[in-house]
Amino acid sequence: MRRAAPLCAGIVAALALAACNHEPKVDMETLDRAGMDYASVQQLKNLRITTPEITEVLNLHNAGFSDAECVQAVQIFHGKGQPLRADDLTDMRRAGLRDETIFTLASLNDFGRNAGELAAMHLAGLSDEVIVEVARRRADGKPVLAGASLARLKNVGVRSATLLELVRRGVPDSEANAILAFRRHGASDKDILRHYSGS
Repeated sequence: MRRAAPLCAGIVAALALAACNHEPKVDMETLDRAGMDYASVQQLKNLRITTPEITEVLNLHNAGFSDAECVQAVQIFHGKGQPLRADDLTDMRRAGLRDETIFTLASLNDFGRNAGELAAMHLAGLSDEVIVEVARRRADGKPVLAGASLARLKNVGVRSATLLELVRRGVPDSEANAILAFRRHGASDKDILRHYSGS
């Protein structure tokens, strides 16, 4: 009996270790039933998506993202060590941003914290180019005009190309009121760019 005890303990330990290493099975058939093509489902399987991520992929698929874009979204989030979150992507699509812009934004490090503001910027009429440049500078920790400030400048007639250039030049948001006052006193876009020649 004494010899059997260590043997039993060893078997129990081995079974416990196997249970710990066993990963829960993910139901990939859900994606197949939703109409995703076989190659994309296999790619997602190879990316080792989790059961909660199946729902996120379905949300993307139902929002009109292509199968390839669903795979791309998982790759981007996994590349940052994060589980897929569909909400920010679908909200931006509903706001009217181009898919190319959405995935460029999603690849940036601080995506998620500012996603709502970025969508609002598009709804305010700011170009995708301006939105991407603002997001890039924020991700790099560089100064930049806020979305609300850019929308106010647009509303007083500052052209999109000028807004983009101000963002690229790193004009901080603390200068927004000064630019607005400058504009209201008759400054042209050229005057504004001449004054804010770069930082």
